[in-house]
Amino acid sequence: MHPNLLSLMLFCFVTSCTPGPNNILASYSAFNFGIKKTLPHMLGVALGYTSMITILDVGLILPFKKYPIIQDVLKILGSIFLIYLAYKISFSKSNSGNLVNNPVKFFQSYFFQFINPKGVSVAVITIVTFVDSTNYYLQHSLWIIGVSFFFACFSISFWSILGKFLRKFASNEKFIKNFNYIMSFLLVSCIATFYL
Repeated sequence: MHPNLLSLMLFCFVTSCTPGPNNILASYSAFNFGIKKTLPHMLGVALGYTSMITILDVGLILPFKKYPIIQDVLKILGSIFLIYLAYKISFSKSNSGNLVNNPVKFFQSYFFQFINPKGVSVAVITIVTFVDSTNYYLQHSLWIIGVSFFFACFSISFWSILGKFLRKFASNEKFIKNFNYIMSFLLVSCIATFYL
């Protein structure tokens, strides 16, 4: 068992459940398309984040420490992608109250995790803080991968259900448009937090 399991779980809970690009997109998608059509996004986030934390743990953490500019480049790429998604959300067309296309697919969600500034930062902090690279590397690595996967699934599911719940209050086209504008604004607001 990980000696700081409670701290690890609390850290993963807080960092995964707070508003961020993945969670906002999950709420938006479930609101507009339902849980079933949001599943590819949910799976992409959970599996993508777990893959990223595994890859970072296995070997990319050292280049990140040695060359911090890599994180800066990823932050810029992630920000550009989020602006693009915010634009798609704001100006998406509706057809009888239902949007035609789901803006985020499995592979987009999966690969976005590798340039998601919040996710990359959290993964680096998790590995640096909770993995003992000398004595218990394998044991600690398995714990952080397992706990991270659990909370990624929990968080993305919670935010998707929240979006679906809010759909009950969507009584007209104006409400739906305003919800989409708010989600778009929150997505762009996430970018500001990356640079503070």
